Amino acid sequence: MEASITFGDDALAARAAEAARELAAAGVPEALAAGDPTLWGPAAESQAADRLGWLDLPTTSRSLLPRLAELAERAREQEVEHVVLAGMGGSSLAAEVICASADVPLTVLDTTDPAQVRRVLADRPERTLVVLASKSGTTVETDAHRRLYERAFRDAGIDPATRILVVTDPGSPLEQTGIESGYTVVQADPRVGGRYSALSAFGLVPSALAGADVARLLDEAAEVRPLLALPEGNPGLELGAALGAAALAGRDKLVLDASLSATTGLPDWIEQLVAESTGKQGRGILPVAGGEPTGVPDEIVAGIATDGAVRADGPLGAQFLVWEYATAIAGRMLGVDPFDQPNVAEAKDGTARILAEAGEGPLPTGAPVLVDGPVEAYGDLPADVKDLSGALTWLLSAIPERGYLAVTAFLDREAAFEVPVPPDASFEVLTDIWAAHDAATLQGLLAVRTDRPVTFGWGPRYLHSTGQYHKGGPQDGVFLQITGDVPDDLPVPGRPYTLGRLQLAQALGDLDALRGRGRPAVRLHLTDREAGVRHLLAAAREV
Repeated sequence: MEASITFGDDALAARAAEAARELAAAGVPEALAAGDPTLWGPAAESQAADRLGWLDLPTTSRSLLPRLAELAERAREQEVEHVVLAGMGGSSLAAEVICASADVPLTVLDTTDPAQVRRVLADRPERTLVVLASKSGTTVETDAHRRLYERAFRDAGIDPATRILVVTDPGSPLEQTGIESGYTVVQADPRVGGRYSALSAFGLVPSALAGADVARLLDEAAEVRPLLALPEGNPGLELGAALGAAALAGRDKLVLDASLSATTGLPDWIEQLVAESTGKQGRGILPVAGGEPTGVPDEIVAGIATDGAVRADGPLGAQFLVWEYATAIAGRMLGVDPFDQPNVAEAKDGTARILAEAGEGPLPTGAPVLVDGPVEAYGDLPADVKDLSGALTWLLSAIPERGYLAVTAFLDREAAFEVPVPPDASFEVLTDIWAAHDAATLQGLLAVRTDRPVTFGWGPRYLHSTGQYHKGGPQDGVFLQITGDVPDDLPVPGRPYTLGRLQLAQALGDLDALRGRGRPAVRLHLTDREAGVRHLLAAAREV
């Protein structure tokens, strides 16, 4: 299957064609394909010069294939059947898509939720191989996962050096830790930013260990790579021109629809790529994954092998490269540096500050402004809001004309699947039961009550994805954050905090950053997680 871009919206097609012609006349396609770092202006040049290695990955990553084959063979000899990828954002999203699309099992650990982490730790430790992935080598979540798995392996009588593998940039603190601990270390290409790293060691190492055909991905990307230098017949240029032209015309809400695609989860990867690359300096494109189109004027629908205003077809390896190229093009059109993330550190710094200031005392949660059953509400709610349905109604009414509602949940995203179900239940019944216990169901329930986009993200995962857009993009967001009590916490070895304490501090740190921008933000805290989710969903149905 060849990579191609088609249009189902004549107005968008005309704007995109005009933008593509202007870009081609300026020599942009050839320059980008050649790795020209000047395309995004003088301020971005030094960073871009060190972040364009992704263009060459279809070729340069082939050098990894022999080693990946050796690592996979060693894992088979160790009778590994459970591959765990501990990594955040760009260090895990691509591998998650690759393995889900290939239908090979990979457990992604991108959470600080104690229950979710404990469940993964207990799953077949004697048959587990852990891939620790962090570009910077300082990711706090991955550091916690490393410490917990080292202890878990030792408790099981297993030498961690035989079951932990590190993927990181050369010279990072994690590389040094890996070398000192005797772990296998695979160096990633330092000229590739995290969200552009799908075809690098970050995407390929865990995927190959899980059983995916990564050589095929590189073949698919290599096939489309020559097209990216062309002024015509260039799918990356066509898609990037469409995204950029639409945003400049006010259509900056990008609904991602992969409902008919053979790939699984690609919108989640695109969401991070587009949001973190474009959402800065008060500008940006808001990707909406998991949402339905509403037909509002500032929206476009991008279909992945699915009809939309713009449709992207092609195999997964080609899709990765085309979307990366298109995002770089859109960044140029919007006048932003697609390779930096100037606001990501705000939530991290806030987390560190909150933990340091609290010491061993309670975290600064404040007092609830209302309590409705197992749900406490915190924030600047109006005095006439008396219950949970009223709080949700107020949040929806607070969304500005061109704004959006972002729901973020610092909870166990697998908890719904742990709910007891009848042994003879049909798949439809199971789906209904899971949905009734899943905080993510809130996205759909609230979306049908507004014509504005509603996004949903699991914390702290989204902090490495849409979190940049929330703070650096257009300041028209309204935020609903969900946290919960932790009845059975998990200490982090060698650190002065538990996972639950870290999780709550991450939520509070992000909330501080959002409130500092004057945006409406409410935190709902579940004093009983299971009952709280059900109560929250029931309240949403009453809005």
